[in-house]
Formats: sequence, C-alpha cells, structure tokens
Amino acid sequence: MASSKPIGVITRGTTNPNRLRRCDRWLAGPAAWRLRRATGRPPVVVDLGYGASPVTAVELHDRLRRVRPDVEVVGIEIDPERVAAGRPLERPGLTFRRGGFEVPLEGGRRATVVRAFNVLRQYAEEEVADAWATVRDRLNPDGLLVDGTCDELGRLSTWVAVEPDAGPVSLSLSWHLGGLAQPSVIAERLPKALIHRNIPGEAVHGYLADLDRHWERSAGHAAYGVRQRFLATAQAMRDSGWPLLDGPSRWRLGELTVDWSAVAPASGSLRHQGP
Repeated sequence: MASSKPIGVITRGTTNPNRLRRCDRWLAGPAAWRLRRATGRPPVVVDLGYGASPVTAVELHDRLRRVRPDVEVVGIEIDPERVAAGRPLERPGLTFRRGGFEVPLEGGRRATVVRAFNVLRQYAEEEVADAWATVRDRLNPDGLLVDGTCDELGRLSTWVAVEPDAGPVSLSLSWHLGGLAQPSVIAERLPKALIHRNIPGEAVHGYLADLDRHWERSAGHAAYGVRQRFLATAQAMRDSGWPLLDGPSRWRLGELTVDWSAVAPASGSLRHQGP
C-alpha cells in the first residue's frame, strides 16, 4: 500500500498579510485567462505551503473571485497544526487540507493554478526539477505552477511560470518602485532555480546587469518620476533584444516578464523541462 505521507518538508512558515499581492495581481491579470477558460466544474487554485498563517490563501481567494466568482482556493500545508489554524476561516470556495507537492485534491481533481511561494527557497537547487515535475503532474492541461520568492513585505517579488507540458515558460520580476536604487537589488529574491546562477556567464546575470545599465542610462527620466524611469528602462530592454512578454501596462506596476529561454541556466536540468 502506497504511503500517504505528504511530499516535501515543513517550511519556516514566515508570512505577512499582503505579502503575495504582486503575484496575485499577475494571476488576476495576464494569467487570468486560465481561470476564465475552465469549463464544467469551477477552477481550483492551490496555495501550496502557505505557512504559519492562512492569510495568503484568504487573500488569494478574495482577489481571484473577482475574475472568476466560483473559483475554489485550497490552502495546502504539510504541518497539520497550520491546517487546523486555517479551518475556522473556511467558507464557500476556500478550504484547507494537509499535503505537499503531490497536491492532494478532493476526488483526484487537477489544479488550474498552484502557487508555491517561498517554498522551494529552502531546498537545494538540484531538488527543484523533481518538485516541479511532481506538481506539473497535478495540473490540468491549461494549468500553471507559479514558483516564487519575495521579501518579508512583498516589495520585491519574483516568480517562474511553469506549464504542465512546456515546463518553465517565463520569469517575472516585480519591484516596489518607490525608493528603488537599482533593479538588481531583486537578485537576492530570485527563485531557487536561478538564485545561484547570478554569476558571470549565466543568462540571468546578464539580464540583471542590462537592467542596471539601462536604469542608469534612463536617469534623466527620473525628473518625471520613478515610474517614467522604469518605463524607459523596460523599453530599452526590449529594444536591445530581450524577449519581454508584457508591455507598458505591466511595466507601470514595476513588473517585467521575460521568456524563460532568455534567462535559463546555462547547464543543468532546468533548461529544458518539457515532456
């Protein structure tokens, strides 16, 4: 008989209200078509490894039901005490249950989105591919795994979008623009798949270096505000050949999304994650 033990280890559990707002805004924006396309039963969105407080799952449900009122959010945690802490907050469309990367859902349902923030940060880089593969097997065909990292207040946030068949497809970086000194400050919050790759010779290092270079060259736009400087920086990145997947409407939010192929590790199992 197969073991029912959840796959993974208990995270440190640190969390704060509104910490994941930047990713949630992206899920309710560019990624929202995945929720809208779902037919038959309501789409299921998983907050995987939500931590010591269930607040991020509650916020996720609040934000996504504006896109899809019948969305079902499931908070999944390995620690049974954390699951118990979430149960009093359950309501129609929001539930909590014990589990890990195997993403156990009622009736064997598959998820439309699995958001795993600050979960893989405590794992070794070589463990990421297996974790991604396990979750990808639990997604529906239009599903998405979002593997991300952020600072304690959510002012710096990054995430990799991973599809069930294609594997990783994009990297998003999101900054609180007020007081931003240089874009590369976000390097310490890169997802585990990339954080150790911010060294000369790696694509993500070149990406961050170019961001800083164009940020400096756009200093004259600061007279019109930091947002205008960031818009000029993003446009310069696109003009210089970086395959950005978004445009000014997202740039105004302090957000950039680039094709994964442009920042993927130079070697190792994370470059190609297709079937």
